[in-house]
Amino acid sequence: MPAFNEAAGIADTLRQLSNSSHSSHDLKIVVVANGCTDDTAAVARSFGVHVLEIPIPSKTAALNAAEQLVDGDVRIYTDADVPLTAELLHDLAAAVRRPGIAAAVPRPVLDTSGSAWPVRAYYAVNARLPVFRNRLFGRGIIALSAEARSRFARFPDLIADDMFLDAVVGAHEKVEIAASVPVRVPRRTADLVRRVARAREGNVEFWRFLRAASPEYGVAADPVPGPRSWSWLRQVLLRSPGLLPAAVCYVVIILLAEAKRRAPGWSARSGWGRPESVRVRR
Repeated sequence: MPAFNEAAGIADTLRQLSNSSHSSHDLKIVVVANGCTDDTAAVARSFGVHVLEIPIPSKTAALNAAEQLVDGDVRIYTDADVPLTAELLHDLAAAVRRPGIAAAVPRPVLDTSGSAWPVRAYYAVNARLPVFRNRLFGRGIIALSAEARSRFARFPDLIADDMFLDAVVGAHEKVEIAASVPVRVPRRTADLVRRVARAREGNVEFWRFLRAASPEYGVAADPVPGPRSWSWLRQVLLRSPGLLPAAVCYVVIILLAEAKRRAPGWSARSGWGRPESVRVRR
């Protein structure tokens, strides 16, 4: 569980996990506080989990550091603000232990409560895009079998670490379990623009990496499809014309995000690109 300045929210995540009715004796929880300037590490230690601290704010560096402490047959990578229960973790582990299954994710349920109307409009279109079908990204939690994990030595230094796992695992090896997990979206439009800008930069970086990837990464088993500029029109709006106002908002958000991504001095890696309104649990 990589954690960057999550002191305000990680307690809720770990408390919910520790209060689960399902046995957790076979779970090893590793929190990696990376580049934190708050009390994330201290808060996590208060729950009795394994805590590592590294000086740089890098999610992939945190994942690689955590790997040094785990040796189980199933690895579950999760964001620090994902609501977790031992039941969910065991269901994911059971899924990847099935023959032929290398990765498992829960069903995402977008939480737009409290979000501004442009944010809700954006996700009304975004959630219907075909790129999310049979994929691992966008959930905040991914379970990987030991065999799938053995396909690469280390996580590469990428923004889109979940897209990397998507490329390592073939389409026939992925499964979405029945359990769901809420995925909270930004509340403010400006925060959404920043998130989309980060995602778009991650996509560009991922495809650059994929073209130059060395054999040690074992990618391209199921490369994530490249950007389809008109998917929102062909696959969403033409099938649901009533979404026209939302589609207009969607396009505007995309254009604003792309402008931000290209703006001099802006970095998608700054603070993982996550606004406080998303990071803090309410």
